[in-house]
Amino acid sequence: MTEDAVVDVPDRDLLTIGAFAARARLSAKALRLYDRLELLSPAHVDEATGYRYYRAGQVERARLVAMLRQLDMPLARIAEVVGAGDGPTAAELLGTYWADVEARVAGQRTLAEYLRGRLSGRSSEMYQRFAIETVDVPEQVVITEKRHTLADELPAWIGASLGRLEAAARECGGVSGVPYVAYHAEVSMESDGPAEACVPVADEAAARAWAERHARAWETAVRVEPAQRLAYTRITKAQVAHPQILAAFEAVEEWMAAEGLTQAGLCRELYFADWEAAGAEDPVCDVAFPVSSR
Repeated sequence: MTEDAVVDVPDRDLLTIGAFAARARLSAKALRLYDRLELLSPAHVDEATGYRYYRAGQVERARLVAMLRQLDMPLARIAEVVGAGDGPTAAELLGTYWADVEARVAGQRTLAEYLRGRLSGRSSEMYQRFAIETVDVPEQVVITEKRHTLADELPAWIGASLGRLEAAARECGGVSGVPYVAYHAEVSMESDGPAEACVPVADEAAARAWAERHARAWETAVRVEPAQRLAYTRITKAQVAHPQILAAFEAVEEWMAAEGLTQAGLCRELYFADWEAAGAEDPVCDVAFPVSSR
C-alpha cells in the first residue's frame, strides 16, 4: 500500500497526502519536498507507517509556498513570508523581495546592452561619451583599508570603509585629498580583488600610530603615494553602477593607448562628492589610471 492510498485516517479532520494534494492542486512529490525543506510540515505523521496527514486549513499555505517558489524566492525568504501569515507584514516581505529582483534584472539588462555594444563592434561609440583629461597629483600620505570582496558586496564595503577612514583621519591631521578606492586585481562575481580604500591625510606620524592601533581590527596600512599623473574621466552617480563604470574604465584605457601612455599604478575610483546628497546625474567620481610616457 502506498502513502497516497486510502487508509484509516487517525483523525476525521485529517487528509491523506493524496487527498490533500488534490485539494491544493499540487503533487504529493511537491508536498514531500516542502516537508523536507521545512516549508510545510504535515499535521501528523503515522509512526508505524510514516504516512503523512494534513489539515484542510493548510491548503492555502501549500499554494502560497508553490507560488513563491515560482518567483525563484530563496527558501529562507519563503519561510519568512509564510511564517508572517496573511497581512501587511507578509506583503511587505514579498514587496521587498520583488524590488530586489527588479533591481537585479535591471542591472542584468544594462549589462546585456553593454555587452551587445561590445560584441557588435560599437565599443568606440560608447567610449566617445567620456571626456578624458589628465591631472598631476602631488605626493600624499594615505591611510588605507584593504579587503577581498566580490562585486555584489563592493558598493556597501566602499561606503563603510571610506566612512571609517574619513573618521580616522581626524586623528591624523584631517583629510588632505580626495578619498579613493584602488584595485589590486579585478573585482567581479568570480574575482575578489582585493580592493583598497584610501584616504589622504596630513600627519604621517599620527597616521602610522593609528594604523598600528587598528591593524588587528581591519587590514589597515599607511603609505606615501608618490607624485603622479592621472588620466581620468568624470562620471555621474548613475554611471558608477555596474556595468556602466566598466565602460568608463575601458574608455580611459583606450585613450591611454591612443596617446602612447602606459599604466603606472593601480586603477582607481576617486569619490569627491557627497554620495548621499548627490542625484543620479550629479558628477561624483573620477575613474582614473596613473600614467607615464612610454
